[in-house]
Amino acid sequence: MIPTIENLEPFIYSPVAGKTGENMSGHNKWSTIKHKKAAADAKRGKMFTKIIKELTVAARMGGSDSDANPRLRSAMLSAKAANMPKDTMIRAIKKGAGELGGADYMEVSYEGYGPGGIAVLVETLTDNKNRTVGDVRHSFSKYNGNLGQDGSVAWMFERQGSIVVGDDEITVDEDSLFEVAAEAGADDLSSEDDLFFVTCEPASLYEVRDAIDKAGFPIREAALVYNPKNTIAVDPKNAQTLLKLLNMLEDNDDVQNVYHNAEFDEATLAEME
Repeated sequence: MIPTIENLEPFIYSPVAGKTGENMSGHNKWSTIKHKKAAADAKRGKMFTKIIKELTVAARMGGSDSDANPRLRSAMLSAKAANMPKDTMIRAIKKGAGELGGADYMEVSYEGYGPGGIAVLVETLTDNKNRTVGDVRHSFSKYNGNLGQDGSVAWMFERQGSIVVGDDEITVDEDSLFEVAAEAGADDLSSEDDLFFVTCEPASLYEVRDAIDKAGFPIREAALVYNPKNTIAVDPKNAQTLLKLLNMLEDNDDVQNVYHNAEFDEATLAEME
């Protein structure tokens, strides 16, 4: 069911039971941990600010008609996954469409290096660039990193469409999901624990997402992301400092997404769970 402003009742997904198939490729366990943390944050309402900003900007850029605005449909899916109240969603969309007053958010990206030379790419939505760049620079400086120039690390990442599928109460059949995703134009499917990660070309994101949604699979997130072309193993002595940097950036209300090319060892990831 594709979300619209007029139809914001809880989505009804049909459970798809069955065996789990083989992965097309491995997936860094970091992604699973981050999505589980995001789910926990959503339950506490911590993610609302970020999602509201995305709803507002999506509506401002493409209008309030979700049928004609793929970015808005994705933002609405994220809002539903976070159990955002219907009135809150509608208010954010109306603000973006100019029907209500509100802040005018700008999309600004920052690039830098964390401890150990790890590349870090930060996406923000802000109504005050001076405040945001100051906060981001402070985070890097506090944890042995440094903010770089535009283009300093962006070349180490590639833009991809990413769809995260999974629900604690629904069993997802990986073979069925793969069939639907591949037919819609997806490039890859991987899994970690109970989450499935579908990747595709940026231009195919919304078509693939809609196909997965219409097939009844529970979508947690659908977005354009930056994935590292190659990863770098983090020296254990830098791992905890890097994690503190990433967490401080992500806890900033102006920061929407943080990407990096670090590969953590199993012991470090186990401490995060």
